[in-house]
Amino acid sequence: MDLGLKGKNVLVLASSKGLGKACALQFAKEGANVMLTSRDAEQLSKTAEEIKSETGSVVHFKVCDITQRNEIDELVAETVDKLGSIDVLLNNAGGPPAGTFNDFEDEHWQGAFELTLLSLIRSVRAVTPNMRKNGGGRIVNIASSSFKQPIDGLILSNTFRTAINGLSKSLSQELGKDGILINTIGPGRIGTDRVGELDQMVAEKKGVSAEEVKAALESSIPLGRYGEPEEFAKMVVFLCSGANTYITGQSLLIDGGMVKAL
Repeated sequence: MDLGLKGKNVLVLASSKGLGKACALQFAKEGANVMLTSRDAEQLSKTAEEIKSETGSVVHFKVCDITQRNEIDELVAETVDKLGSIDVLLNNAGGPPAGTFNDFEDEHWQGAFELTLLSLIRSVRAVTPNMRKNGGGRIVNIASSSFKQPIDGLILSNTFRTAINGLSKSLSQELGKDGILINTIGPGRIGTDRVGELDQMVAEKKGVSAEEVKAALESSIPLGRYGEPEEFAKMVVFLCSGANTYITGQSLLIDGGMVKAL
């Protein structure tokens, strides 16, 4: 299937590693031009070179702290300047700290809000004028399976990832007339460094090894394993492509059947 992404211009937030990097690579494999961003200049440069070397696609990068509005605005402006337009926005952000309700004060809640939700609001606000000018676009927000079923010990993430889902549904109603499709993806246990860190955190609390934690979690997944970043990226890229012409306002899980809630 031709996804119609060749020559399209894609902005991927938090893309120097993990799920963001996997998605950026998949876009580039489809012939899209990609702008990468994160706070780590060294890792960004390394990732950009890896993707260019593997795919031959146009890849740019810019350091950006997505908790800062001015940096998001500058990122979007530079993306338009270098690529010509923005056809696709993939919203992504690192997860807020793990913990339970009594672990956090106001500043922790504010920080999680700015990182996880406000950054998304600002990036959508920044890119939609360009998408309207160009007759439409695609936006996908990476959230978490917690928008369907809360995850123990991740109260900050549970709260704001769920809010992303509500925001996306509302935006789909407002942006549809402009030809902008927006969806939310909830990853389950995908084999990234972040998931490994969470497994290690649980292991330390329980006094067992991270390998034991992973094995126990895999046994609760119908497919019997963690997902691969590439598997996740393929669904994201489809939703952002020209092959998707009628899916908007939806929240989809990529979790191997792990979440049991309807």
